[in-house]
Amino acid sequence: MEKVPVFVGLDYHQDAVQVCVLDSGGKVLGNRACDNDPRRVAEYVATHGGVRGAAMESCEGAADFAEGLVAAADWSVDLAHPGYVHRLRQNPDKLVLERSEGTDYSDARLLADLERVGYVAKVWLAPQAIRELRRLVRYRRQLVNERRNVKLRVRALLRAHRRGCAAPRWGVAWFPWMRGVELPEQSRWILDRHLDRLQQLHGDVQAVEQRLARLTKDDAVVQKLWTLPGWDR
Repeated sequence: MEKVPVFVGLDYHQDAVQVCVLDSGGKVLGNRACDNDPRRVAEYVATHGGVRGAAMESCEGAADFAEGLVAAADWSVDLAHPGYVHRLRQNPDKLVLERSEGTDYSDARLLADLERVGYVAKVWLAPQAIRELRRLVRYRRQLVNERRNVKLRVRALLRAHRRGCAAPRWGVAWFPWMRGVELPEQSRWILDRHLDRLQQLHGDVQAVEQRLARLTKDDAVVQKLWTLPGWDR
């Protein structure tokens, strides 16, 4: 006997996933929380019919979960653009539904309905290798941002004590000079902590960049980017 075609919306969380199942006419066949396990989710949905399509909002961890569903149950899973989903959440009808049924319940239902009518604004489900590379790039950006913030604190501390720089700022000769700047005891202690952190961050950024260089040395797209004006190794 042929299974009833169903459409699935998944509201992903770290510990659980809200799963909404709709039939072709938009009727809710089921909407409940399941363990954060692709196999458990697939087993629950299988009790209602055969999956024609599934949608979940793109967020941290969603891509791995979607990949797990593809591997465990051979589903077709669309990752929905979070900005598009956020705008739809502001719809007055959606807000009424949230008040009556709960946020997770209505979010899963919204995603299932978007999948059913073919209105999911999709984002690319990148392969795991690309997702790991993205994590490295984000980690580098976080380190660079933290380094910038520490530099701002150093400049504020020097400005508070009206200390100029006798060496080019942030250069090789700057650190030894900064170690010898005369400051009140507590400010001196704070400055030393900042300098230690800057040197650690500098080493961490270099380590990430070396790792990225090794991982992308055979990537034709990355190597092409390095040839464009404005890019600097």
